[in-house]
Amino acid sequence: MADTVLYEVSDGLATITLNRPEAMNAMNVAAKVALRDAAETAAADTAVRAVLLTAAGDRAFCVGQDLKEHVGLLMADRESGTRETMNTVRDHYNPIVRALTGMRKPVVAGVNGVAAGAGFGFALAADYRVVADTAAFNTSFAGVALTSDSGMSWTLPRLIGASRASDLLLFPRSITAQEAYELGIANRLVPAADLAAEAAKVARTLAEGPTVAYAALKESLAYGADHSLAESLEKEDELQSLAGASEDHTIAVSAFIAKEKPKYLGR
Repeated sequence: MADTVLYEVSDGLATITLNRPEAMNAMNVAAKVALRDAAETAAADTAVRAVLLTAAGDRAFCVGQDLKEHVGLLMADRESGTRETMNTVRDHYNPIVRALTGMRKPVVAGVNGVAAGAGFGFALAADYRVVADTAAFNTSFAGVALTSDSGMSWTLPRLIGASRASDLLLFPRSITAQEAYELGIANRLVPAADLAAEAAKVARTLAEGPTVAYAALKESLAYGADHSLAESLEKEDELQSLAGASEDHTIAVSAFIAKEKPKYLGR
């Protein structure tokens, strides 16, 4: 992977680190390609049982598009009469969000600082967000005359409701970590000094858990978001059968009867 994004796997946990702290982890083309490749690699690797998405530095998780690079690319497009620059949504942001939301393993975002624009979208694409008390969130898009991307039109209203999502998208503002927690954007709020350790602890716990069950939970939540109750009940039946047939379910039941802590295999 390019050094704009670091990728490491240890004992079933893949850690993806946005690594442009000098630019507040803004997404230039190299970083977008590297993040896309890292997320897709983690999704496809059967040895990976959970993913931690985090960032270097203490100022920002990710402030979204690197506007300094972006304006240069826009000028080049105008000179050539093309619109290649805006293909970044199709070529980069969409695949990143699909990989994070669609992988059959839990994704934890450790939000250490400002998450704006696409950075906010990446955090929302995770299944669980551990947030530093000094972090902040901003939709940002309308502030630079753009619409939402990175999945935010889907994820944000499902977390906080359509009315609040419209407010934050139409009138971008900085949301404090405390407000993000109260809105349900942050799952866990921790002191900034504890963020790295706490996010890693959460992700490690998931990496050691029942992977098949987590995959089924993730799929059922996504399915239930846009299907009827009757359809969702059918999906629950289908997925429960799969989870019940897993080795981990047998391990869990046996451990419960023996009053022991289960040691899951992830299958």
